[in-house]
Amino acid sequence: MLSLAWPWLLILLPLPLIIRRKPKKMAGGQLHLPGVAGYANNQHLAKSDKRPWLLWLLWCLAVVAIARPQWLGEPIELPTKGRDLMVAVDLSGSMQIEDMVLDNKTVDRFTVIQKVVSDFIERRAGDRLGLILFGDSAYLQAPLTQDRRSVAQYLKEAQIGLVGKQTAIGDAIALGVKRFDRMEQSNRVLILLTDGSNNTGRISPDQASKIAAKRNVTIYTIGIGADVLEQRTLFGVQRVNPSADLDEDQLKRIADTTHGRYFRARNPQDLQAIYQEIDKLEPISRDPLSYRPQSELFYWPLGIALLLLMLQGVASMLLPASARFGRSL
Repeated sequence: MLSLAWPWLLILLPLPLIIRRKPKKMAGGQLHLPGVAGYANNQHLAKSDKRPWLLWLLWCLAVVAIARPQWLGEPIELPTKGRDLMVAVDLSGSMQIEDMVLDNKTVDRFTVIQKVVSDFIERRAGDRLGLILFGDSAYLQAPLTQDRRSVAQYLKEAQIGLVGKQTAIGDAIALGVKRFDRMEQSNRVLILLTDGSNNTGRISPDQASKIAAKRNVTIYTIGIGADVLEQRTLFGVQRVNPSADLDEDQLKRIADTTHGRYFRARNPQDLQAIYQEIDKLEPISRDPLSYRPQSELFYWPLGIALLLLMLQGVASMLLPASARFGRSL
């Protein structure tokens, strides 16, 4: 269906006619407007202008273009059932430890999170997703939305250390709980991914999890990191635990307090299995929503007006030349 975004701008259509007639009531029939001195004498304009229809057509096309014509497609119904999932991702400095294997290559932890979580987001048709990034503090990168593509893009653009090198787990939980306060009908699920322990922030994880429990927010905590990492030294290959800083007891307490679950992700396969468990969460019913896709069409009248101006300019240059050629004959 054809529509105009700003139809009230069509009142500008008779404006040239009003300007044309107004000088007749003024002394001398002169209209003094800055920048249009050549059009002051309307009687002279009427006699010299041999194509008034072209000027009117150009004006009409320009007005229609600024009124923003649009083509509205058929209404598309959005899913009426889904989950509300807020994902909180740790961007502290330890996320750059390369103890994960992805596609037969050793990569850092955050690269694995980006890959697996992006796949998880892609499968969330009908769900509302939000993204929190935390380090020294917690920041809302994307509110709960059904625009999965934008959420995945925000995660892709995130970088380790973007919000500091420490780990404010309590602040991330508190921010997620605050965002759910605006949702009346929601299953309120927060997925928290971290590879360390809380070492900064304005609120402790235990305090934040108790608040979350009172607000009916379920937290699924995921501990990231391998158990063993082989390092080459002057004395040979040494095996170390790269996840020594991971506070599993704290993550378990957070999950238990909010009636959620704690998961351990030592590799990408573990992370995939965790998200399959989250897929089993019962979706909630929502009020039916729909939207109509729209396509902008303003460039059509604008393009036609520019084309007519170009043709008029070419014609005005060719006609005098042909007249001189005719007189020479």
